[in-house]
Amino acid sequence: MSKGKFISFEGGEGTGKTTQVKLLRDRLITEGKDVILTREPGGAPGAEEIRQLLLTGNPDKWVPMTEVLLFYAARVDHLKRTIQPALQAGKWVICDRYADSTFAYQGAGHGLGASVVEEIHRITTDDFWPDMTILLDIDPEAGLRRANAREADISEDKREDRFEKMAQGYHQRLRQAFLQIADKNQDRFRVITAEGSISQVADNIWHQVAITFGLNP
Repeated sequence: MSKGKFISFEGGEGTGKTTQVKLLRDRLITEGKDVILTREPGGAPGAEEIRQLLLTGNPDKWVPMTEVLLFYAARVDHLKRTIQPALQAGKWVICDRYADSTFAYQGAGHGLGASVVEEIHRITTDDFWPDMTILLDIDPEAGLRRANAREADISEDKREDRFEKMAQGYHQRLRQAFLQIADKNQDRFRVITAEGSISQVADNIWHQVAITFGLNP
């Protein structure tokens, strides 16, 4: 059976990734593709347990290196148990975040640097990357307003808002880091503004996916 395709979605807080990954999955299914939807951190039982350690609590809960190692512990479990078996079975995998988030959030946002994360990524994943990455770009202030509104109806002890609580300067560094990563990897990345309507963003995403993989526009 032919190998499937791996598409990741990236971006800062409040870009609408969770909505858009579902819409892309539904569109691919109408095209006859066998699709699984997954997320990081998470996507496998052990990785989901690590997710709770990473996304809840105070912003200074972990030192940066501990945080990176926890993300990669979850990522390896996710790759081995979910992503790679699905691809080998010929399925399309759509992932809400992957390693580019670690390069942006911990490498740039926390100041660890790209070279440190690159070495960890190479050792733990054998330098495994998606076939395509969609970067949803939005002004950080607008994104945080969206994210905070989303979390408002969730009880405080269950909110996955640890990164949203970080200072405004962190989120500005994060946006610039994502854009720089995309610029260095133009063969893989497609940058799409997240500030339009849900349907407009979804149409722009589909246009890029269709062109890249030879699907109906």
